[in-house]
Amino acid sequence: MGVDNKASDHTVMFKMKAEEVVSVREILLAVYQALKERGYNPINQLVGYLLSGDPAYITSHNNARSLIRRVERDELLEELVKSYLEGL
Repeated sequence: MGVDNKASDHTVMFKMKAEEVVSVREILLAVYQALKERGYNPINQLVGYLLSGDPAYITSHNNARSLIRRVERDELLEELVKSYLEGL
């Protein structure tokens, strides 16, 4: 009884889709737009999320809740402050 090694001689390649790299700014804009589309006040909702960390402040519409959770809240605040001060 021989073992057929021919089947195991082949290398199988798996291609994994790389996770899309999105900037903090793009995430904030996408979340803002999703909140606006759902009829929420985006500023109030974002402030609520930033202060509490509760993802319930962010709609799941257009994957906004998942997007915003990719970024630490301190990074979101840093981007907001930086953008604000550069705009002065």
